[in-house]
Amino acid sequence: MATGILRVKDNIIVDANGQQVVLRGAAIGGWMNMENFITGFPGHESQHRAAMRKVLGPEKYDFFFDKWLENFFTDSDARFFASLGLNCLRIPFNYRHLEDDMAPRVIKPSGFKHLDRVINICAAHGIYTILDMHTVPGGQNPDWHSDNPTSYAAFWDYADHQDRTVWLWQQIAARYKENPYVAGYNPLNEPCDPEHVRLPAFYERIEKQIRAVDPDHILWLDGNTFAMEWKGFDKVLPNCVYAIHDYSTMGFPTGDRYIGTPEQKQTLERQYLRKTQFMLEQGTPVWNGEFGPVYADPVLDADAEAINQSRYNLLGEQLRIYDKYNINWSIWLYKDIGLQGMLYTNPDSKWNRTIQPFLEKKRMFWLDKWGQRPAPEPEAALRPLVDWIDRVSPAAKSTYPTPWNTEMHVIRNVFNTFLAASFVDEFAALFQGMDEKELEELARSFHFEECLQRQGLNHILKDHAKASQ
Repeated sequence: MATGILRVKDNIIVDANGQQVVLRGAAIGGWMNMENFITGFPGHESQHRAAMRKVLGPEKYDFFFDKWLENFFTDSDARFFASLGLNCLRIPFNYRHLEDDMAPRVIKPSGFKHLDRVINICAAHGIYTILDMHTVPGGQNPDWHSDNPTSYAAFWDYADHQDRTVWLWQQIAARYKENPYVAGYNPLNEPCDPEHVRLPAFYERIEKQIRAVDPDHILWLDGNTFAMEWKGFDKVLPNCVYAIHDYSTMGFPTGDRYIGTPEQKQTLERQYLRKTQFMLEQGTPVWNGEFGPVYADPVLDADAEAINQSRYNLLGEQLRIYDKYNINWSIWLYKDIGLQGMLYTNPDSKWNRTIQPFLEKKRMFWLDKWGQRPAPEPEAALRPLVDWIDRVSPAAKSTYPTPWNTEMHVIRNVFNTFLAASFVDEFAALFQGMDEKELEELARSFHFEECLQRQGLNHILKDHAKASQ
């Protein structure tokens, strides 16, 4: 039972009695902020929704997405989540649920329906929630998960994008300011400010503006460049927790396989300490807001069992490090169609059966980043183009975001954006002519009772959740 609103005290989080609370859980990614690898569509959420509206018509479109949002997280999910000892659900959301670009600064009447529902369900099971605006007006980074179909993060160059974001957070804060189970607000997910100084300045501004409405809740502030660096930060704000995202390349198909060597373990801890140097120097709490491997598919990978065991071992080592430093964490992610989630849709579900042929096309043509697998055609197209760009423009490989080399920029802009967007209508056509009964069955595919559990992952999380109790 919550004992008042959580707050920061020195380098820990405490409740109203001054007792430390360590928040450990997962993010419900792909739900109120849809992502292509999580549910299977190509391109970006706004493109996917527009294509679905054309195919279904407005009434069936509204019916399907309302049922889908309802089924994705229910009381059964919260009960399962709490049974693992996890006590915090990060809720990423797209601002477009609450406000329309063509009607700015007007709250949509239905915008809070499912957000309120899940916050209340979680509270009933003793689970805190962190509200994460994963997509803001203009796009705070150039990636698909900010629903940004360009490589330009316009948020940083237009005052109105920032003003609208501040205004919307004030509306959210006014709604939840007295809720003790809301652990606080995560104003920007993975910001990418090429100039570095505008991000800490925006945090100073929004901290004051939110405090004017809600003086008590914690702000959870991501570092710059996908929550990986702190250049330009020179002070900490009151009652704020600073956040990193700590993915390891060893958890992905393109990285080296984790075998648990001393060198690999040292690399993981060194990576963590580099990202948290600012917090350690300033004496603030640490929140690792995202981390976690992706998992091999037994149908596609003959050695899937061995691959996945190595990734469980990798995750276990990361969690051991987080236990050592007693930090707050939120793994990515809770539920999907089988790549990374703690739960995933059944391959025999109506959803998976409907989209399966298209998933093979996505893999073949590299239409999303995290589902990318070796494929001869895109590889043959990619390499000469990357080599040519690097030859004629040696500076290209240093283009911000700096973790991206030329290959990453080309894959992001050509394959994951331009090419993927050309397939959105083809994906939506899979649902042509479906009636409400069929659409409800599709939505039901994501219900807890219809999903499968990734047991290896959930056992590890349960073991390490105990460290916070």
